[in-house]
Formats: sequence, structure tokens, C-alpha cells
Amino acid sequence: MVSAPTIRPQARRRAQPVAAPRKRTRSWSLTAVTTVMLIYTLLPLAWLFISATKTQDNLLGSFGLWFHGEFALFDNIGKTFTYQNGIYLRWLGNTVFYVVIGAGGATLLSTLAGYGLAKFAFPGRKAVFAVILGAVAVPPTALAVPTFLLFAKAGITDTVWAVIIPSLMVPFSLYLMWTFSRDAVPDEILESARVDGAGEFRIFFKLAVPLLSPGLVTALLFNVVVTWNNLFLPLIMLRDRNLYPITLGIYSWNQQAQTVGGDVVFNLVITGSLLAIVPLIAAFLLLQRYWQSGLAVGSVKQ
Repeated sequence: MVSAPTIRPQARRRAQPVAAPRKRTRSWSLTAVTTVMLIYTLLPLAWLFISATKTQDNLLGSFGLWFHGEFALFDNIGKTFTYQNGIYLRWLGNTVFYVVIGAGGATLLSTLAGYGLAKFAFPGRKAVFAVILGAVAVPPTALAVPTFLLFAKAGITDTVWAVIIPSLMVPFSLYLMWTFSRDAVPDEILESARVDGAGEFRIFFKLAVPLLSPGLVTALLFNVVVTWNNLFLPLIMLRDRNLYPITLGIYSWNQQAQTVGGDVVFNLVITGSLLAIVPLIAAFLLLQRYWQSGLAVGSVKQ
């Protein structure tokens, strides 16, 4: 008699142990380098604020990185706004005007050109892109004197256009928008819009611009900082003090100490410099969620 085969129950599979998440090891060298960079970045701002709280005498006779004597910040701010018939406010208004027209126009032109280079095929596109890359490597100071000679021939020196027109040409901003347009705007969306009968300008403003908003804000902030801090170009272009931007105006106050009989107003120079960076800090804090996401575009391959 043949016995029936015994059917053994299938052995249970042992569950594989789940690997515990690896703890991130703290890099003390990286922490030290980051701390040094943080101190290097914040130390000038701390010196600027502390120095703005001092009077003219205490500014030159005390340690720069600590408070001394009376707290004169608000008094210095009042004197800055009233010195020389309140010309500081005029310089501040000029700077805002240059930024709105120059930086705003540069951002618009960079967005249009970057989008066109990324999404349209035309003869000579590679040559244009090569010229843009070459222009990024040219420092603006190298073009200041040729630009002055050109504008002198055209008769527009010592006018607002001598500052605004060069501010409209920012090769790095164009390159940034080309990179962003290439990755952020899918070609399928553009083709679908064209099939539906939408024109190119409508596609750009209705579809592309909302998708490009993080990169657009990043380019705008970059252009605002460049235009706001512009000194060398206005220095050689402008002679009328009423047209000065805030950087050139503060520079002229600082130069007064080197002239015979000139007013020494280093406390107002420092206070004016402190007030001049407040709008930039506010712009970065208000728009940081846009420009941080814009900087990451193109870093991951799809």
C-alpha cells in the first residue's frame, strides 16, 4: 500500500527587516565654513547699523563694532532727509525711477528674448546665443567709456536716458530666462494653444508668463540690484546733481571731506547707506518664495 504524500504547509517567508533611516552625520567642517561665511556677510551690516547710531564725533573716536555715546540714529535719519534742502529724497526718487524703467524694461526684454530663443527655431539662433554667452563674460565697466562716447555723439549724456538705456541690456538676465523658458514651458502646451487658434503674443502673456513667474521674479530681483547699486555709469554720464541716483549722491557727500571747506558728513553718508539698502532687503524678503524656486529650475534633468 502506497502512502499518500504528505503536503507540508508552505513555510512562511520571513519579513525582511526594514532598514532604519540613516542618521545624517554632521559635518563640522561644513558648519564651520558656513558660520564663517555668515559672519563675513553680516559683519558689514552690523558695522553699518552700529555706525549709523553715532554722532560725527563718536563715529571717528570709538570702536566701530560697538555702540558709543548717545543713540543718534533717528537724529541722523532726520539730518539725512533735510541736508542740502532734502536732496537725498530727490536721489531716492531718481533711483526708484531708474529701477522701475530700467530694471523693469530689462526684465521684460530678457523674458521676451529668452522665451524666443528657447521656443522658436530660426536661422542664426546658435550665433545669437553665442554672442549672449560672450556678453555675459564682459564686465559692465569695460563698456562704460565706449557707451559714454556713443551717448556723447548722440547728445544724451547728462539725461535720464544715459542711465536707463544701458540698464535695459542685461545679458545674464537674458541667459537666465532662456534657461528657465526651455524647462518651464512645455512645447505641448504651446502646440495645443496654436491648434486652438491662439496668437503668439496671447500664448506668451496668457500661458508662458504665468509659468515663467518664478524665473521672471528672479531676473527682476537681479536687475533691480544691479540698477539700484549702479555707480560707475552715472558717475561718468551725469553732471546734474538733481539727476543723481542714490549711490552717486552718497558718493558725492563722501567726497566733500576731500575738498577745501567741504562739509564732513560721514555720519550722514553711513546713515544714507543704511537707508539705501532697506528697500533691497524688503524686496528680497517679500519675493523670496519666488526667486528661491526660480534658482532651482534646470538643476534636475527630466
